[in-house]
Amino acid sequence: VPLVESGGGMVQPGGSLRLSCAASGIIFSTYDMSWVRQAPGKGPEWVSTITGGGSTYYTGSVKGRFTISRDNAKNTLYLQMNSLKPEDTALYYCARVTFARYFGNSVSDLTYDYWGQGTQVTVAS
Repeated sequence: VPLVESGGGMVQPGGSLRLSCAASGIIFSTYDMSWVRQAPGKGPEWVSTITGGGSTYYTGSVKGRFTISRDNAKNTLYLQMNSLKPEDTALYYCARVTFARYFGNSVSDLTYDYWGQGTQVTVAS
Protein backbone atom coordinates (compact mmCIF):
# COMPACT_ATOMS: atom_id res chain seq x y z
CA VAL A 1 0.00 0.00 0.00
CA PRO A 2 1.68 3.18 -1.16
CA LEU A 3 0.20 5.51 1.50
CA VAL A 4 -0.71 4.52 5.04
CA GLU A 5 -2.27 6.96 7.50
CA SER A 6 -2.15 6.68 11.27
CA GLY A 7 -2.72 8.77 14.35
CA GLY A 8 -6.48 9.13 14.31
CA GLY A 9 -8.64 8.60 17.34
CA MET A 10 -11.24 10.12 19.61
CA VAL A 11 -10.53 13.41 21.33
CA GLN A 12 -12.52 15.99 23.25
CA PRO A 13 -13.22 19.42 21.76
CA GLY A 14 -10.17 21.62 22.15
CA GLY A 15 -7.84 18.65 22.02
CA SER A 16 -5.05 17.80 19.60
CA LEU A 17 -4.07 14.95 17.33
CA ARG A 18 -1.17 14.41 14.96
CA LEU A 19 -1.84 12.40 11.83
CA SER A 20 0.93 10.69 9.89
CA CYS A 21 1.01 9.35 6.35
CA ALA A 22 3.85 7.00 5.47
CA ALA A 23 4.70 6.58 1.80
CA SER A 24 6.39 3.51 0.41
CA GLY A 25 7.13 2.27 -3.07
CA ILE A 26 6.33 5.62 -4.68
CA ILE A 27 8.22 8.85 -5.18
CA PHE A 28 7.36 11.16 -2.29
CA SER A 29 9.84 13.99 -1.87
CA THR A 30 9.25 15.80 -5.17
CA TYR A 31 5.46 15.53 -5.14
CA ASP A 32 2.97 17.87 -3.54
CA MET A 33 0.84 16.09 -0.95
CA SER A 34 -2.62 16.77 0.44
CA TRP A 35 -4.91 15.87 3.29
CA VAL A 36 -8.56 15.37 2.39
CA ARG A 37 -11.35 14.51 4.81
CA GLN A 38 -14.83 13.11 4.50
CA ALA A 39 -17.42 13.54 7.20
CA PRO A 40 -20.35 11.13 7.56
CA GLY A 41 -22.95 11.80 4.89
CA LYS A 42 -20.85 14.44 3.14
CA GLY A 43 -18.56 14.59 0.17
CA PRO A 44 -14.77 14.82 0.33
CA GLU A 45 -13.37 18.11 1.58
CA TRP A 46 -9.87 19.32 0.82
CA VAL A 47 -8.04 20.24 4.03
CA SER A 48 -4.46 21.14 3.23
CA THR A 49 -1.62 20.79 0.71
CA ILE A 50 2.11 21.03 1.03
CA THR A 51 4.29 21.39 -2.05
CA GLY A 52 7.52 19.52 -2.59
CA GLY A 53 9.28 22.76 -1.72
CA GLY A 54 7.39 23.14 1.56
CA SER A 55 4.79 25.79 0.71
CA THR A 56 1.56 25.19 2.58
CA TYR A 57 -2.11 25.82 1.86
CA TYR A 58 -5.18 25.36 4.05
CA THR A 59 -8.90 25.48 3.78
CA GLY A 60 -10.33 28.38 5.71
CA SER A 61 -11.95 26.39 8.48
CA VAL A 62 -8.64 24.91 9.66
CA LYS A 63 -6.31 27.88 9.21
CA GLY A 64 -4.52 28.69 12.42
CA ARG A 65 -5.46 25.33 13.95
CA PHE A 66 -3.92 22.72 11.63
CA THR A 67 -0.33 22.51 10.42
CA ILE A 68 0.78 20.35 7.50
CA SER A 69 4.41 19.29 7.29
CA ARG A 70 6.58 16.65 5.71
CA ASP A 71 9.79 14.78 6.40
CA ASN A 72 11.20 13.76 3.05
CA ALA A 73 13.98 11.73 4.68
CA LYS A 74 11.28 9.57 6.28
CA ASN A 75 8.84 9.72 3.35
CA THR A 76 6.20 10.88 5.79
CA LEU A 77 3.49 13.53 5.70
CA TYR A 78 1.99 14.99 8.88
CA LEU A 79 -1.04 16.94 9.96
CA GLN A 80 -0.90 18.52 13.40
CA MET A 81 -4.45 19.32 14.47
CA ASN A 82 -5.01 21.61 17.44
CA SER A 83 -8.13 23.17 18.95
CA LEU A 84 -10.21 20.41 17.44
CA LYS A 85 -13.93 20.96 16.99
CA PRO A 86 -16.79 18.47 16.58
CA GLU A 87 -17.09 19.57 12.95
CA ASP A 88 -13.57 18.24 12.33
CA THR A 89 -14.93 14.72 12.81
CA ALA A 90 -14.20 12.82 9.60
CA LEU A 91 -12.18 10.14 7.92
CA TYR A 92 -8.87 11.76 6.98
CA TYR A 93 -7.00 10.69 3.87
CA CYS A 94 -3.60 11.60 2.54
CA ALA A 95 -3.13 11.75 -1.21
CA ARG A 96 -0.34 12.41 -3.68
CA VAL A 97 -1.01 15.39 -5.94
CA THR A 98 -0.59 15.03 -9.69
CA PHE A 99 -1.91 18.46 -10.68
CA ALA A 100 -2.73 21.73 -8.92
CA ARG A 101 -3.15 25.40 -9.71
CA TYR A 102 -1.52 27.72 -7.19
CA PHE A 103 -2.26 31.44 -7.01
CA GLY A 104 -1.35 33.54 -4.03
CA ASN A 105 -2.40 31.69 -0.91
CA SER A 106 -4.89 29.52 -2.76
CA VAL A 107 -4.86 26.25 -4.62
CA SER A 108 -7.43 24.70 -6.93
CA ASP A 109 -8.05 21.97 -9.48
CA LEU A 110 -6.23 19.38 -7.38
CA THR A 111 -5.99 15.90 -8.80
CA TYR A 112 -4.47 12.86 -7.15
CA ASP A 113 -3.07 9.50 -8.10
CA TYR A 114 -2.49 7.69 -4.81
CA TRP A 115 -4.69 7.69 -1.70
CA GLY A 116 -4.31 6.14 1.70
CA GLN A 117 -6.98 4.06 3.39
CA GLY A 118 -7.92 6.83 5.81
CA THR A 119 -7.74 7.33 9.56
CA GLN A 120 -10.79 8.23 11.63
CA VAL A 121 -10.83 11.40 13.71
CA THR A 122 -13.73 11.83 16.13
CA VAL A 123 -14.12 14.97 18.20
CA ALA A 124 -16.75 14.60 20.87
CA SER A 125 -17.30 15.18 24.55
